[in-house]
Amino acid sequence: MGQTEGKLSRRQVVAMGTVLGGMSVAAPLGAQSLRDIMGSAKKVVDAVTYSDADMQIYFSQMANEMDSRNPLAGPDDPYGQRIAALSEGLGTYDGLDLDIKAYLVRDVNAFAMADGTIRVFAGLMDQFTDDEVRYVIGHEIGHVKREHTKKRMQGALQRDAALSVAATADDDVRQLASSQLGELFRDVITAQHSQKHEKEADDYALGFMQANSYDPNSCVTALEKLDGMSGGGGGLPWLQTHPSPASRAKRIRKKLD
Repeated sequence: MGQTEGKLSRRQVVAMGTVLGGMSVAAPLGAQSLRDIMGSAKKVVDAVTYSDADMQIYFSQMANEMDSRNPLAGPDDPYGQRIAALSEGLGTYDGLDLDIKAYLVRDVNAFAMADGTIRVFAGLMDQFTDDEVRYVIGHEIGHVKREHTKKRMQGALQRDAALSVAATADDDVRQLASSQLGELFRDVITAQHSQKHEKEADDYALGFMQANSYDPNSCVTALEKLDGMSGGGGGLPWLQTHPSPASRAKRIRKKLD
């Protein structure tokens, strides 16, 4: 990690604290116990500088878990055919490998993962024109390209010592339970994005629309539709955003004027 052997950086000390902090020891630790604790702490330290391969394992597990919980629109389904047409040529885009599919779920929602998984819900597709759905796809690609969910995953690993240790374990013990995957999905994928992240994803989507000769005004109309639905959003990220969809639509409209 580019530092003198035997010394720990402040970040490493904080990471070790997630394992050591709050531990009550009734008797002096033996040498083996101390080695076990320090070994766990080292794994947490290693998780601070996780590799892309480590992240791919987590996101692949989450994607598989979500696909098992939600019905995917197949190639013979009208939603499957529509999403395939709207995402044609996007299997690889801007240096990313993307997997764009639709869920047969009535929620007005969509999400992306750092591994390129993008899922658009049927409920959203019902409300949006083709170019408005393309805006949503571009927005989610923006989250992937700007590594927003990857950064969230790093934060989750740093906050949770158990996950941090698992992230640096051997492949045969790295598999997470469904309950853990569900918690990660909630904390990393469906939690409300920051104002900065939403702005970056919207700007990326606008560029995506313009670069591909789609109607850029669809960014505005899609957000205005979302604003009209936001009162009953139930916490879904596409309806409950910060800033509000109306504010986001106003900002993009100004960029188009």
